[in-house]
Amino acid sequence: MSQPDLSTQRARNFALALLAMTQFVVVIDASIVNVALPSIGDALDISQANLSWVVNSYTLTFGGFLLLGGRLADFFGRRRIFMLGMALFAIASLVGGFAQNETWLNAARAVQGLGAAIASPAALSIVTTTFPEGQERNKALGIWGAVAGAGGAAGVLLGGVLTQWAGWEWVLFVNVPIGAFIVWQAPKRLTESTADEETDRTLDLPGAITVSAGLALGVFAMVQATKVGWSSGETIWSLAGAVALLALFVIIELRTRKPLVPFSIFRKRTLRGANIVGVLIGMSLFSMFFLITLYLQQVLGNDALEAGLSYLPLAISIILSAGISSALVTRVGFKNVLVVGLLFVAAGLIWFAQIQPDGTYVGSVLGPSILAGVGLGASFVPVTIAAMTGTEAHEAGLASGLINTSQQVGGALGLAILASIATATTNDAFKTGADPATALTEGFADAFTIGAGFAVVGAILAAILISSRDSQEHSEAARSGEAAPVAV
Repeated sequence: MSQPDLSTQRARNFALALLAMTQFVVVIDASIVNVALPSIGDALDISQANLSWVVNSYTLTFGGFLLLGGRLADFFGRRRIFMLGMALFAIASLVGGFAQNETWLNAARAVQGLGAAIASPAALSIVTTTFPEGQERNKALGIWGAVAGAGGAAGVLLGGVLTQWAGWEWVLFVNVPIGAFIVWQAPKRLTESTADEETDRTLDLPGAITVSAGLALGVFAMVQATKVGWSSGETIWSLAGAVALLALFVIIELRTRKPLVPFSIFRKRTLRGANIVGVLIGMSLFSMFFLITLYLQQVLGNDALEAGLSYLPLAISIILSAGISSALVTRVGFKNVLVVGLLFVAAGLIWFAQIQPDGTYVGSVLGPSILAGVGLGASFVPVTIAAMTGTEAHEAGLASGLINTSQQVGGALGLAILASIATATTNDAFKTGADPATALTEGFADAFTIGAGFAVVGAILAAILISSRDSQEHSEAARSGEAAPVAV
């Protein structure tokens, strides 16, 4: 394929729009089916207990294959792998929309997740190799962070609208024209890039298999924990299997000549810290969307469309905050913006914890949605910049896969913990004679409080683990238009 000319700002902006569109559809598909689940269950005769697998099938493969997807992009061409992932995603969406039974739909959702895991880290690595480190990249990652953060909220909104007006099938069909457009435009808008010529592109197949299987099994264990409990044999054996596979992966990587994940990348202090904080951001974010949706529908009695529209202020605040925070990163450094952003998230979740069984949208949801949205927008951008700061061009896909994996695994872990807490509190409230609305609200409030604790821990770890020198030098270099060195 020919290489498009990206020497002009206009051409790079078109490329960024295409990549951001990709991240948007990938993120919304984790949540777009949530409000459509009752309709899907009725149409395909899926039991209430099994409905969650419509969501989990996507989550498992998405979280499990992100790391491999990023490395494939480095080895075999970022644009090529990006297009492969998006084509797979769009085809699986089409097949899923025509599903006639539970197995058919879940299989399509799993392939969707695989396509997303291939496309997403490739897209982020193209952003970082297209835009030079500094102010221009900060702006690009600000847009990236805005669409990534708003995607979860927009998924609930779009899912409600499509389910109400067009039918559940369209929460999947909507991806088809978008995916086709992206694949069509990619050769015209994106340049091809790979690791440098000296890099051995031999794929570490044993490492790829063990890390993907280990991550997927770990996500599965955390999903199951919300249903059968942490002490069940199914959860314990799944977690043990995940730990064993990941331990085997580490052994393989230490012994192989060309590892899938060179552990030398973790010598970068800021990258290490950003990925640890990314786990905490995921733990706060995914659970927040889950709990808000349940409160709106099960306590306030919102239908799918009303619940979806309720997310609009949250999505807008994330977008606006991400845009502002990308400029603030240049002025005060990504570390400071990240710490403050996480404290805003914590404040929003504490406010959410004040919900009442007889509350209203304006009184219980609107204010904390805006506050938490500001915090999320101000967290996504700097943590992504920190995770990519100082990485070499041949590591772009790997670094992209790492930060995406951190957030996805954190999301699964946070949801498992907080759903368990909410369920336990709700059951205790029922035992004391509380009515359903009161019992559910007490469970959600406890979960929101713990979620706020995750965000506070994230802020503390960001302050401790992320290099102040890297942050300051990145800020100074961005203002002067130079690339910053990186601390190790």
